[in-house]
Amino acid sequence: MSEARFRAVLKLFGADVPARTTAGLVGLSVPATQRLYDRLRRRILALALAGARPFGGEVEVDESYLGARRVRGKRGRGAAGKVPVIGLLKRGGKVFTQIVQNCSRQALMPVLKGQGLSPSTVYTDGWKAYDGLVLGGYQHHRIHHHQSQFARGKNHVNSIESFWSFTKLRLAKLRGRRAERFLLHLKESEWRWNHRRDNLYRLLLKNTRLHPL
Repeated sequence: MSEARFRAVLKLFGADVPARTTAGLVGLSVPATQRLYDRLRRRILALALAGARPFGGEVEVDESYLGARRVRGKRGRGAAGKVPVIGLLKRGGKVFTQIVQNCSRQALMPVLKGQGLSPSTVYTDGWKAYDGLVLGGYQHHRIHHHQSQFARGKNHVNSIESFWSFTKLRLAKLRGRRAERFLLHLKESEWRWNHRRDNLYRLLLKNTRLHPL
């Protein structure tokens, strides 16, 4: 592949253009473009895992079910066909996501303690799995959505919920993705959110030059 064509693919990937559309624009086959997109996503995954560091300060924590479309009649936690994910977002900073087995206390707490420095101020909804955070050295504030509470001053989880909305919109465009590729798309969404104010093309170009695909 020529340098010019490779740069064109990077620009379109950075702009979140689907692989099939990119293939037509740059004159590559769809399978070849998809393979290159896959390599870029794996590079992003490696960067996300290598750069993950515990963070403190004011942290919003929330869990979500992502992936396949909701099965009719199945709502809320445990919705069939969905992948449970926990997210931690440092206000004014980055977000970190991790797939979990379920949204129980036993599954969520190790992730929170591994990524959230203590002492920190943690904001969550009223889900019972977050009980006991104070005992772990955190200042814990809740917002009870089931009581029609959504924000009381600084007490909210609006930022992490904005990230979930961003991710769900991206995943909805990727119809037919395989389950084993879910982590790649999740971490790509995390990376795009964390660098939403940066020039993604320049970031991609820098990282592919340092570590060729």
